Amino acid sequence: MAIPHGLMGRLAVYEAPNRPFEIRLFPVRAPRAGEVLVRIRMSTICRSDVHSYLGHRPNPCPGVLGHEIIGTIVELGAGITHDMRGEPLAPGDRITWSEYFIPGPNYFTEVLDLPQKSPGVDKYGHMAAATDPHHHGGFGEYCYVLPQSWILKLPEALTDEEATPINCGVATMMCVTERAGIRMGDAVVVQGLGLLGLYGAAIAKARGARRVIGLDTVASRRELASRFGVDLALDPSAVPEAELVKAVRAACPPDGADAVLEVCGYPEVIPAGIAFLRTGGRYALAGVVNPGSGVTIDANLLLRRMVTLTGVHNYHPRNLVEALDFVHANRDRFPFHELVDGKYRLDEAGKAMQDAAERRVLRAAIVP
Repeated sequence: MAIPHGLMGRLAVYEAPNRPFEIRLFPVRAPRAGEVLVRIRMSTICRSDVHSYLGHRPNPCPGVLGHEIIGTIVELGAGITHDMRGEPLAPGDRITWSEYFIPGPNYFTEVLDLPQKSPGVDKYGHMAAATDPHHHGGFGEYCYVLPQSWILKLPEALTDEEATPINCGVATMMCVTERAGIRMGDAVVVQGLGLLGLYGAAIAKARGARRVIGLDTVASRRELASRFGVDLALDPSAVPEAELVKAVRAACPPDGADAVLEVCGYPEVIPAGIAFLRTGGRYALAGVVNPGSGVTIDANLLLRRMVTLTGVHNYHPRNLVEALDFVHANRDRFPFHELVDGKYRLDEAGKAMQDAAERRVLRAAIVP
């Protein structure tokens, strides 16, 4: 379809960290080769959006946030005919896409199999509003899926609430559980029961974990966790760290947890996370995304207990496919639709951000 001449689209823009969001109009053009123009259906607020808005991590301003996005295709640019699975694409299709895009083939992609760490990689919701094509974040009415992104057509059975977190929260946790090597019969500890932690618990159970222990200071999250595969939910602030370590290790006989997933974002939990592990255990860090997340650990413990420590930032494109399949296959087993528990209009972006930052909702969604 032809884009009407002079079409303008709304964006919720913030001038600087902690400044109010303003609705501004930016031109909407036809997609260029390799691009797809979508009309945004929903964008959920990830914790990294909160960190960017609060100034805890660098983000260009005036900025457009939002990278957990789904939308309906308005127009396909030249060269885009199918999604990454070979499904044909057409205007009107509902799609998700990778949270990042890369400049093109490179050593990291072709040799190291780490496209997510390609030099020049960029992310939706992490660019200045003035950067062409302006509509490259979820806090708006339109978004351009840019070249060298990965696109997936969404099944009709999935609700928007189930589908929107797939391209960040779920795909990230598919990567985290993969890197943590979770296997049948493992005992797994999840540090943080926000959206990432709940997905991580569910994925661990689906991978065959015999026991999942979740840690969070928020009572409502601990209560919800049992519906996402958590067998034992503990408040890490309720007892001294030594007692917490003792309790967790006792719940994971004979020698402690096989794997620990850090998704709470607090570096001070890392020493306890290491202590939870059995000899030969695996620890995956995915929440400490802010620069300057310093922590002191006894490196001798890593050596002596033969611990594997790994970091996860972004995810591999295959994890996006896995994430979609996981949610689609397990939507009756786990109540994924309940995780998006706050909906806001585009002009309510400030309230949505405040509610997300203060943890009044688990996942706030902007529905333009």
